[in-house]
Amino acid sequence: MFLRAVARPLMAKIKQTTGIVGLDVVPNAREVLIGLYSKTLNEIQKVPKDEGYRKAVESFTSHRLKVCQEEEDWEKIEDRLACGQVEELIEEAQDELKLIGYMIEACAWYLTVRLAIECYFTRVLFECNCSSVVKGVNERHTNPRSYKDNFIK
Repeated sequence: MFLRAVARPLMAKIKQTTGIVGLDVVPNAREVLIGLYSKTLNEIQKVPKDEGYRKAVESFTSHRLKVCQEEEDWEKIEDRLACGQVEELIEEAQDELKLIGYMIEACAWYLTVRLAIECYFTRVLFECNCSSVVKGVNERHTNPRSYKDNFIK
């Protein structure tokens, strides 16, 4: 009688399947998530502090790490995060780590600044006949590229 009372709850806590084709059960999902989230928080430090991407990743990763550290049971982690199964969270965390690497390699935050400056010069200065704002330009010029070269390096 005692064995039946103790064994059933323990057996219920072991996930048999995810129900998703190709996604296997990870028996130590909590520990894997804690490791991945910690690594993500370390890697994201390489992105400039004022970047929106870094702020977003730090925010949701810190929250998820906190939940994983507070809860021992995978069911409670899934309920509190409400973002799918722990195995799906593991895949998301692995993908996020890859994305951070790509973002750092591509210096994506510098690209957005460059594109913003380029859009400003082409749309505002040269389509609005406001070219006199640019270094010593008194009349509208037809070659906006020469002025962009002065500012974008």
